Amino acid sequence: MAREFSRSARVSSQIQKELALILQRGIKDSRLGFITVNEVKVSKDLAVAKVYITVLNADEQGKLDNVMWLNESAPMIRTQLATTMRLRHIPELRFFYDDSFDIGMRVAKLLREDQEDSDVADKD
Repeated sequence: MAREFSRSARVSSQIQKELALILQRGIKDSRLGFITVNEVKVSKDLAVAKVYITVLNADEQGKLDNVMWLNESAPMIRTQLATTMRLRHIPELRFFYDDSFDIGMRVAKLLREDQEDSDVADKD
């Protein structure tokens, strides 16, 4: 009987849930902004986890600072993750900024402006 999801996909999902809780409640640091974990991709051998995050209400430098701080704190975060997950080996964490939210907001703004321009043109 074939499994519906691979082991790496199930581990990715669980890591995403646990990291969201750790970043929200477990880390008390004023340098961190409001961080959301968008996606976690775990390698087939479960050795490395690429964590894609979004930082809300931050400028470009703030986003880069948050990613840099998270990568520096990855061993500590990995230790906290190990206490909550039942895995023999916890993957190495690598944090990356996911700009898909920013791109989506920019596209929505352009579409809204285009709609407003067409509404003004229709009234004339």
